[in-house]
Amino acid sequence: MQAATIYDIKKELNTLKPTQLTSLCLRLATYKKDNKELLTYLLFESENEARYIAGIKDEMESQLETINKTQIYFIKKGLRKILRYLDKCVRYSKNKETETELRIFFCQKINESNLPINRSKVLTNLYQGQIKKIKTALSKLHEDLQYDYGIQLEKL
Repeated sequence: MQAATIYDIKKELNTLKPTQLTSLCLRLATYKKDNKELLTYLLFESENEARYIAGIKDEMESQLETINKTQIYFIKKGLRKILRYLDKCVRYSKNKETETELRIFFCQKINESNLPINRSKVLTNLYQGQIKKIKTALSKLHEDLQYDYGIQLEKL
């Protein structure tokens, strides 16, 4: 079966009744955890972006505390897991300000945790990749926000 285009899906969704739309959304949510998480964000979290960001920061802090710091391999695995979570949350939000703030927070927490980033090329590249993503997102923000986040970026 070939998937329909977004245009065709949008056109068909406009013809449906609200009860049919509800049942379709619930059916989508039962198939994948990502669909359920996206619906949760859209229904409950998108109205208050600051609360959403605070929740993500708390979750990232708790994940950073649980990283096994005995070997660089385990540090790398733990950081990648946190980044997958971060990327998913940023993808749901689609807000460049949210992305910038969360990525800066991630880099700040790495610096505070005294992880041996410089001892591994993989960890150094992972950190530098986040800096590049911050700069990319920063370039798409308003000048005032660019200045504010730019100061935080220089500290990293």
